[in-house]
Amino acid sequence: MSRLVFLLNGPNLNLLGKRQPHIYGHETLADVERDCQALAGELGIGLRFHQSNREYEIIDWIHEARDTAGGIVINPAAFTHTSVAILDALNTFDAPVIEIHISNVHKREAFRHHSFVSARADGVIAGFGTQGYQLALRRVARLIDEKAA
Repeated sequence: MSRLVFLLNGPNLNLLGKRQPHIYGHETLADVERDCQALAGELGIGLRFHQSNREYEIIDWIHEARDTAGGIVINPAAFTHTSVAILDALNTFDAPVIEIHISNVHKREAFRHHSFVSARADGVIAGFGTQGYQLALRRVARLIDEKAA
């Protein structure tokens, strides 16, 4: 099994550190990527880190992951609550999927409480700030190892 993980980020996460820092913190997406790349090295996994404001690009990366990746970590951002298309793409991926959210979506507006992605995810991490990305990488690496055993 591949030890490559796709880490996919949805809309507006390119503004991390600038947009609503009282909710999302002051770290940038570049900071998150740097920390995730370092952890991936420690865990012995490869990492493809992507962000897009366009739903179709995220779907295309999920399709690409089908042939190359052993796991997906995804922060779908606002697409969490709207995208059946991302759910359908994830349902074609036969390896671990971890859903992540920087904020605790369950303490926010009611429309944020429903996630289409959760119907496919093997786990959901929410409310741990950007540290949640590292938790997700550790978990997906463990799931890849368990599947390979």
